[in-house]
Amino acid sequence: MDMSSPASSPASTRASGHVVSAHDQIVRALAQDILTGALEPGDKLPLEADLLERFGVSRTALREALKTLSAKGFLNVKTRVGTRVSDSVHWNFFDKEVLTWRVAIGMDAQFRQHLAEVRRSLEPTAASLAARHRTEADLAAMRAALDWMRREAASAHEFARADLALHLAIGAASQNPMIRSVAGVIETALLEAFTLSPPTQAPALHHETVEAHARIVERIAARDEAGAAQAMLAVIDAGYQRVEAEQSSAG
Repeated sequence: MDMSSPASSPASTRASGHVVSAHDQIVRALAQDILTGALEPGDKLPLEADLLERFGVSRTALREALKTLSAKGFLNVKTRVGTRVSDSVHWNFFDKEVLTWRVAIGMDAQFRQHLAEVRRSLEPTAASLAARHRTEADLAAMRAALDWMRREAASAHEFARADLALHLAIGAASQNPMIRSVAGVIETALLEAFTLSPPTQAPALHHETVEAHARIVERIAARDEAGAAQAMLAVIDAGYQRVEAEQSSAG
C-alpha cells in the first residue's frame, strides 16, 4: 500500500476555476485511497504525524477531515484502538460526494452493473408514476429534452447531458421526492455512463436511441403506466448492453 503520493498545496488548490479547501483535499484523497484499495477494509489509517506531513495541514484540519470520512461510512474511529477503514458495506454511495469520487476513479464492469441494477429498480417505477402524475409542464420539459437529444448528433457529452435532462424530468414528474432525490444523487454516475458508448457515433444509432426515449415520453403522455415502465426498461437495458459489448470488444 503506497501512501507516499505527494499532497497538493496545504491551503487550497485551484482546479477547474474552483478553489478546493484543505479539508476537501484531505477527504477526497483519503476516500480515493480507500475506494481504489490502497487502503483496504480493516487497515489502520497511517499515523497522524504521517498524515500531517503528507498533507501539510493543521491537526485540527486533519481531524475534521477524518470526522467527515467517518460520517460517510469510510472510517471507524475507536478510542485506544485507532482509526480503521470500515467494511465497504458501510460506505454511503447515496452521498453525492462519495459517488463523484467513485466515478472519478473509473467505471469498471462491476460498478456499471451495480448502476444498471439501481436504474432497473428505480427508473421504470419513476416512469410509471410520471404517467400517473405528469402535468403539461412536465411533458413540456420532457419534450424539450428530447428535442435537445435530436439536435445533438455529434457531441457525445452534450447528447449525454440532454439524455440526463430527460431522465431527471421524468423523475421530477413522478411526484415522489425520494425518487427525485436518488435521481439527483446518481446524476454524476449517469452522465459518465451515458458517455461510455455514445449514440452519436453513428447516425442510425442516434436516431434509434432518440426514438426509444421518445416512446417513454409518448407512454407517459398517454398515461400508460405499464407501457411507460416497459419503455424505460428497454432503454436502460439497450444502453447497458451496448456499453458492455463495446467495453468487451475494446478489452
